[in-house]
Amino acid sequence: MSKPASLDVTGIGNAIVDIIAKSDDAFLINNAITKGGMTLIDAAAATTLYGAMGPGIETSGGSAANTIAGVAGLGGKAAFIGKVQKDQLGEVFAHDLRALGVQYDTPASTSESPTGRCLVLVTPDAQRSMSTFLGAGQELHPRDVDPATIAAAQITYLEGYLWDPPHAKDAFRKAMDVAHQAGRQVAMSLSDAFCVERYRDEFLHLVAGNIDILFANETEIMSLYQAETFDEALQAVRGKCAVAALTRSEKGCVIVAGDEVHVIEAVKPAQLIDTTGAGDLFAAGFLFGLTHGRNVAASARIGALAASEVIAHLGPRPQSDLKALLKKSGL
Repeated sequence: MSKPASLDVTGIGNAIVDIIAKSDDAFLINNAITKGGMTLIDAAAATTLYGAMGPGIETSGGSAANTIAGVAGLGGKAAFIGKVQKDQLGEVFAHDLRALGVQYDTPASTSESPTGRCLVLVTPDAQRSMSTFLGAGQELHPRDVDPATIAAAQITYLEGYLWDPPHAKDAFRKAMDVAHQAGRQVAMSLSDAFCVERYRDEFLHLVAGNIDILFANETEIMSLYQAETFDEALQAVRGKCAVAALTRSEKGCVIVAGDEVHVIEAVKPAQLIDTTGAGDLFAAGFLFGLTHGRNVAASARIGALAASEVIAHLGPRPQSDLKALLKKSGL
């Protein structure tokens, strides 16, 4: 029998500071940026793009880190594992997590690579297009994964964005093994359709044998199973993992859990400003719900509530009191 968990969720992912600026479609086209997607860039490209962008705001980001910040904001106990450099952005990232009460003890990088940054361009339709320099984040190594921190969490949450670097991939595999040996669950987000295209066979294997809770949006799940329709992809994922949480933007989400299929409506935001972090905060609410005794349908409603808050302003992390919103909603 496993020991009682002292943490709700431990997240592992890229430790990144987001630099967010408003843009138009012409700027995206002129700079060969894929609208609505995430493209990995090198240090030189990051410097060039940063110089061409308009005025921006800096805020700690990273997909799994945003989710963990959301879990903590809802009142959950959370930890994060991710690599930064001992530089200004690294200090900002660490401070922002710890200020939320998140346990963050990953040793800083000893290389010359700076803390990762994501240049986010938000167009008038609220779509975000991301150009990411992973920097020190891609140096995550299995030795950075503390077994005690994994075993202490009810759920370990992994972001697909970090499946590229070989050492990081090994770190994920270590975390999955430790979690399952401790009788815990593993959740993973597919993160981006381009990630799926690069690693489809590996992701299919993970979903069928290593992942208990899968997060994917409509495009990602269709890409994973090379399906022509969402319904076809939904049927393909049934039975592959214990729970699949499939988000569909303004259409809400569909939760597949065994023989159960739940269709949950989206929560309309006060205003739609920036979709950055919507999937991350949905995962935060869903994981918070599961680790606090809610069923999958109620957990999805908490996820929809958290997502609606983050898309009502610029930036990937909540600016309102999520605990107060949760109480007001009756969830």
